[in-house]
Amino acid sequence: MNELVPIRTAAAVLGVSTSTLRRWEAKGRLRPARTDGRQRRYDLAALLDQFQYGATAPRKTVAYARVSSHGQKQDLERQVQVLELYCKEHGWRYEVIADLGSGMNYHKEGLSKLLDQIVSDELGRLVITHQDRLLRFGAELVFALCQAKGVEVVIINQDEDRTFEEDLASDVLEIVTVYSARLYSSRSQTNQRLIDAMRQSAKDTSCS
Repeated sequence: MNELVPIRTAAAVLGVSTSTLRRWEAKGRLRPARTDGRQRRYDLAALLDQFQYGATAPRKTVAYARVSSHGQKQDLERQVQVLELYCKEHGWRYEVIADLGSGMNYHKEGLSKLLDQIVSDELGRLVITHQDRLLRFGAELVFALCQAKGVEVVIINQDEDRTFEEDLASDVLEIVTVYSARLYSSRSQTNQRLIDAMRQSAKDTSCS
């Protein structure tokens, strides 16, 4: 007799969320057995055979890591290690996407790849260490998209990122750089002094 497993075990084996299995069942893609207590049970061998050879492939787990600058390379490596360990402990098959760029830059290569996978229904789970590793501002919009697409979002640490001040200072420097050319073009000594003071303050924060 084939092994029947509960929904959490089946979801972990396929690398998707339990809500994804329920959604596939509602669409007629799955027909789990039921216990006397009406709990779902899945034929693991048949399930693996269906998703190995069938037209519907299981959606994957993506672990996303990001830092703002090359000087934070060690922090990026730590993020990746934490993400990999977390995914392995939960038995998820996963892919790591690592980005280098400001939390206010929406055109990073890794972020674009992540969004494409969400929109195309390739992604079943997104794992990040902190919310602001995704984006400094606007992460809620990505989370809303994940919810609409049935993507489970896992944030390992809900507390404040240890590199918050350093990362924020880097983002401020980027804003100053973008607008400094416009202000400098006015040839106003007041504007020049203001920009220089902002840039120095951001640098002091990142070095403290």
